[in-house]
Amino acid sequence: MAESDYLDYTCPLCTDSQRDPVTIPCGDTFCLECIKIYWDHSDHLGVYSCPQCQTTFTPRPILRRNVPHVGNPEPRPPPHEITPFPYFKRDALCDFCTGRRNKAVKSCLMCLAYYCETHIKPHYESATFKRHKLVDETGHLDRKICPQHEKGLELFCRSDQMCICVLCTVREHRSHNIVSADDERTEKQKVLVATQTEVQHIFQDRVKELQELRHNVDVLKGNAQRAQTDSDKIFSEMLQAVERWHAEISQLIQANLQASMAQAQGYVERLEQEIMELQKRDAELRQILDTEDNIHFLQNFPTLSVAPEPMVPKVLINPEFSFSEITKTVSDMKAHLDDICKKELGNISKRVSDTSVYILIPRSGGRLNDGDRRVTRKRTTQFYPDHPERFDGFCQILCKEPLGGIRHYWEAEWQGEFSIGIAYKSIIRKGKNSNSLLGYNDKSWSLLCSDSGYSAWHNKMDKDLPGAARVSRIGVYLDYAGGSVSFYSVSETMELIHKFKAKFSEALYAGFGVGSTVTLCMLEKNYRTYH
Repeated sequence: MAESDYLDYTCPLCTDSQRDPVTIPCGDTFCLECIKIYWDHSDHLGVYSCPQCQTTFTPRPILRRNVPHVGNPEPRPPPHEITPFPYFKRDALCDFCTGRRNKAVKSCLMCLAYYCETHIKPHYESATFKRHKLVDETGHLDRKICPQHEKGLELFCRSDQMCICVLCTVREHRSHNIVSADDERTEKQKVLVATQTEVQHIFQDRVKELQELRHNVDVLKGNAQRAQTDSDKIFSEMLQAVERWHAEISQLIQANLQASMAQAQGYVERLEQEIMELQKRDAELRQILDTEDNIHFLQNFPTLSVAPEPMVPKVLINPEFSFSEITKTVSDMKAHLDDICKKELGNISKRVSDTSVYILIPRSGGRLNDGDRRVTRKRTTQFYPDHPERFDGFCQILCKEPLGGIRHYWEAEWQGEFSIGIAYKSIIRKGKNSNSLLGYNDKSWSLLCSDSGYSAWHNKMDKDLPGAARVSRIGVYLDYAGGSVSFYSVSETMELIHKFKAKFSEALYAGFGVGSTVTLCMLEKNYRTYH
């Protein structure tokens, strides 16, 4: 078969041999199914064009299969000689100016061309162009042309999540879920509006947090200044013998103030940077939501539809970080002079340095699940949301489930100093005092374990237990009905360390004070039996 014969029987839409060929009124021939699918996407316009020569028809021509003919037909020009659909330039200059081209003020999504103020007039004045869509964006028409078919992108393939032209529906995206760009924008705009709302809420929250942080910094500076003033007044009444301690106190205050201010400045700068980023994102969202260019909207949607995660955790001033304790210490030093100064200055220095100035509030957090049996104490700050049942003064925990029934036994392995015992649910959880420390009140009983030995504690009363051998596993046996709780050292043998007698009035919970690591041991059924 000659090349001209081959070209005559090739469909320009699917570029394959024609199947059920039909010739439309302009004389071009296509597969029956290909031209039918192509024109189906023009039903909403009511104007049908030839994919080959761009001749338009109204109403839609009736398609009839071609009658076989004898002889070779007039050869059609090869594909490289057919004038392709014009490829538009990236610069925003009018495509219809001759000589010096004027700046484009509009672009037509139907013509895929740029127009200056003069050449755009026919689009406003002639009924021929009434169905054409004009937009202000004039810098990226080349992105609205199908790179494969050089046709305008008018549709959206939901199956592949991409913009396509009508020719793409014939072959590459046949049988896919295809909708118009308008319909897809309507759906995706809802998501983008919700994203913008979320960005605005985050922006407002961060601005409020920045204001609060700056206020807290001022409060911190005021507290430091008052502490410094009180300290100066007290030290001025002391003898010259304690002046060296005065200097150390002043140095301690200034060092902690400078450290806290430096840390605060870092949070302020990071918050300001995040707010600037949120303002930029909001501006981008506002611009894309106002655009009339659906293709530009859809192509930028993936990068703008997800709200950014907050980069800086929320920061509050730690209420435990206070300079008032320094003032109190200095007052005591005035009364007790040199001996008290040596002892208390060391204590206050450690307390201040161990207490963080800021509490970082996480954006999200989790809790231990039922499968967690190991607790490790970390020296670094752990980010957990506030909870009424969390101890905030001591590193200790209670089990989630109460110890119901009559008798219970459990074992725990430990490293570093730790305490193990039982407590009522009503034990105080907040504050750093005896009311919330396991064994130091009338709501809890505990065994304190350390390298030096054991001691039993209840209601601030302690009893040293020097005779028991130190082991890494402790067993606890609770007889609720009998009113007793016993502690055992567990190794190859078991030895009773101490037994409390009590009349329990509330549900009890197993409790642990963590010095380094505590692991609740798994016990096999009938592993141990007690009477």
